[in-house]
Amino acid sequence: MFLIAGPCAIESRDIVFRTAETLRCVCGELQLPLYFKSSFDKANRTSLSARGVGMEEGLRILQEVKEQFGLPVLTDVHESWQCAPVSEVADVLQIPAFLSRQTDLLQAAARTGRIVNIKKGQFMAPWDMRGAIDKCREQSPQCEIWLTERGSSFGYGRLVVDMTSLVEMRKFGCPVVFDATHSVQQPSSQAGVTGGNRTMVPYLMRAAIAVGIDGLFLEVHPDPDHAISDAANQVRLSDIRTVLTQAVRLQQTIEQL
Repeated sequence: MFLIAGPCAIESRDIVFRTAETLRCVCGELQLPLYFKSSFDKANRTSLSARGVGMEEGLRILQEVKEQFGLPVLTDVHESWQCAPVSEVADVLQIPAFLSRQTDLLQAAARTGRIVNIKKGQFMAPWDMRGAIDKCREQSPQCEIWLTERGSSFGYGRLVVDMTSLVEMRKFGCPVVFDATHSVQQPSSQAGVTGGNRTMVPYLMRAAIAVGIDGLFLEVHPDPDHAISDAANQVRLSDIRTVLTQAVRLQQTIEQL
């Protein structure tokens, strides 16, 4: 099992470096492969609000993370033209859930030769991810694709996780990732701002590991209550050692069954 983790948005070099340093230390002790994740632009916000530092500054900071901490990095792309320049820094290009059916974006990401992590849309059935895979493979047959479950819309302002989705998506032969922090979101529940419940993250994480996953996705922040994005559902950096220790021990137990 590998880990994708980091602050939701790149807010500052200091926050990114503090988080990366702690994650590298904890993951090293637990022998947990780590991909550092943070987004230079949160283009899918519910309302017009802070989005991050932008592509140029964001990529510069991610390049520093690679050089200083020796970590592969993952970040979102929102438009086709971003894929080529982002791929010069990022090891994994992530397709946001709301854009998981965007043909031009998927194919531009596939052409870069980087790993493409496609987050399943909240509105999509797991078997419908076949279309996203085919769009990437049409451009690059050897493209490595990851599929990420992040919950499904259940009425207004609510997400639920169908754990059978992890089983269904695994049938495609792609690594399957569970995004435990976005799965506890409560979209647009706070007067146009997305809420959430981070206390539920460990429970959903453990359930997904028990079902079987290849990767775990956690957004982590030193002070999540004051984060510019996903403040209610990011894991506190001070809690990450406990959370990841549980994850690794459970994964080891499952492997022995």
